[in-house]
Amino acid sequence: MSSKKEEILKDRAQQESDIVQCLKTLSAGGLILYPTDTVWGIGCDATNADAVKKVYQLKQRDDSKALIVLIDSADHLDHYVVDVPMIARELIDVAVKPLTIIYEGAYNLAPNVLGDQDSVGIRIPNDEFCHRLCERFGKPIVSTSANVSGHPTAKTFADIDASIVQGVDYAVQYRRDDTSRHQPSNIILLSRDGTFKIIR
Repeated sequence: MSSKKEEILKDRAQQESDIVQCLKTLSAGGLILYPTDTVWGIGCDATNADAVKKVYQLKQRDDSKALIVLIDSADHLDHYVVDVPMIARELIDVAVKPLTIIYEGAYNLAPNVLGDQDSVGIRIPNDEFCHRLCERFGKPIVSTSANVSGHPTAKTFADIDASIVQGVDYAVQYRRDDTSRHQPSNIILLSRDGTFKIIR
């Protein structure tokens, strides 16, 4: 067996092991630390208000601020947004970089995930690990940067504060050695009438 093939199989095995542990943790209302399509994130079941509360506590962040959630497909947006503007799918399809869209009128999510006017930021990750995790969990997963509120965003696993690593219930092993410096997603605020504003 070639070393390249061995590396691929080892990579897949590590992903699978991490996903299984993440699913157990999320289902139990715990917190995970995981690599996303952008930066490393703190995650939990976005429909579990108690789990979401733990995220705010770990980040030492005011819970009046909304959190971004990840789902596996644009086909599931209707499960969490009352009225999805037609242009939403077009924006998702043409996005070159990771794109978070803030929608008005969210539902079926923990109240403490939402922002003003019951808004929520949703992203559909292209990253293989995140996509598989979201698909198999079957519910939205919180994705907020792995840092204490007010501190710089960690670009790699090595940059993450020890208090965050120790404060979650499971920290993913996959991609810990990745030194690529990923950037946060672009953010668009999308109104129900289809007009949008670029936030970042």
